[in-house]
Formats: sequence, structure tokens, C-alpha cells
Amino acid sequence: MSVTISSLLRDRIVTLAAADDREICGLLLGVAGHIEAIAPAANVAADPARHFELDPAVLIAAHRAARSGGPTVIGHYHSHPSGVAIPSATDAACAMPDGTLWLIVAGEAVRLWRAQPGQGGTVAFVEALLDIR
Repeated sequence: MSVTISSLLRDRIVTLAAADDREICGLLLGVAGHIEAIAPAANVAADPARHFELDPAVLIAAHRAARSGGPTVIGHYHSHPSGVAIPSATDAACAMPDGTLWLIVAGEAVRLWRAQPGQGGTVAFVEALLDIR
């Protein structure tokens, strides 16, 4: 499945990641197959250099906005400042196999993954084609 994102949004995420040596994170907003907007969030993880945890206030506000007709939360993004743009073991341990999009940035590399059911109740990340327009 292909998911579109504007080059402007992609560049904004890359710029946010480049400006911080800790993991950055935020929400992907839109409809199935199209990322329309992002909502940057504070990383409230105990060790933000190695992990991310979205500020719950941003998540709650986004869901409230969606209920009022705003864009839907379709996933989230985060960075791997000293890694690669693939889901880590920690990402897999924290993910739910619910089809959520995971956009991961490492340097200039930006890749998109979908969290799906794996073997024995685990999460399998399947790479999705990110169509940058």
C-alpha cells in the first residue's frame, strides 16, 4: 500500500529530527493513504536519547479534534538519531498490531512502516511505500 506525504511535511520532520540529538516524535494526521498534517509532540520518555513517548496531551487533543471533524490520527513519527530508519526491538515491544503507521527518520532517510499482527501475538512491521509529492 502506498501512502502519500508532501515534500514540505517530510522536510519538516527531517528538520525537526536534525535539530535535536534526542528522539523527536509526533503524530501523523490524515486519511488512509494520505498524511495531511503532523502534530509535533514533546518526547516525555525517561530516556529521550534512546526512546520516545508522545506527550499524552498532544494525543488527547488530536483525538478530540478528530471527533470534531478534524483530521484523524493515522500514526506517528519518531527519529533514530544514531540508528537507522527501521523499527527497533523497543519499537516492536511498544507497538500494537493495529495497522498504525510508523514513520521513522534517521538522518535524511525516511521510511514508513505499518504495525501488523505477527506470529504468536507479536508485532510485524511491514514497510509501506512512502510517496513523497
